[in-house]
Amino acid sequence: MSDPSLPLFYKSPRVLTPASHSNRSLRSSNDYRFAAKTNAMPLVAEEIPLAARHYPVVFSDEATPHPVAILGLRDQQNLFVDSEGHWRSGRYVPAYVRRYPFILTENDARTELTLCVDEAADTFTEGRDNPLFEASGEPTALTRSALAFCRDYHAQHLLAAELGRMLAQADLLTEHRADITLNDGQRLSLSGFKVIDQSRFDKLPDETFLEWRRKGWLPLIYSHFFSIGAWSALIDRAVEG
Repeated sequence: MSDPSLPLFYKSPRVLTPASHSNRSLRSSNDYRFAAKTNAMPLVAEEIPLAARHYPVVFSDEATPHPVAILGLRDQQNLFVDSEGHWRSGRYVPAYVRRYPFILTENDARTELTLCVDEAADTFTEGRDNPLFEASGEPTALTRSALAFCRDYHAQHLLAAELGRMLAQADLLTEHRADITLNDGQRLSLSGFKVIDQSRFDKLPDETFLEWRRKGWLPLIYSHFFSIGAWSALIDRAVEG
């Protein structure tokens, strides 16, 4: 059973150090089976327009709403990962998935970020086939690249959280439930998420609208509206099996 206090997917994250990981490698892999039972994936700000082309983009129902991509119509169902662990060809793979098994952690004062790796990841192996540190103890290109990716992810995550807070403060988010009937007559209901109420959005004061345009929020909001069309594709995918 996964620890609910840990981020999604992560089971044993540990600070990456040459003392602990000088003889560890990361095996290159396109196996996404670790994400096969996740029907909603967190998104960061800059990827919302990309994800909206392939998945419904909604907002989590929590104190600080966060954008998420809907990947399945049932609990523990990702319709885009097959039995071999391949992500469906041509579909966008969210950054949260591509970041794994690396992650940044904050200190208690939230003044310092440290790169960690999930030691429980299948791709985290013994040996020096694709090492994380040089013999000198310096980080390899792999580790430097992971650090850069995670730093960018963290910055974009904060922007996504700011977007969620802004929408909540403006009272634009409304609870939503997707009631779906498949071709075989089977009925499914997906709830626990929020969407932007377009009628409320259209009534925003001009000064607020212009401020959001300056902040770059409008393309993200319009992408959310655009992603509504992805529900039909998701249903088609569920029918295909």
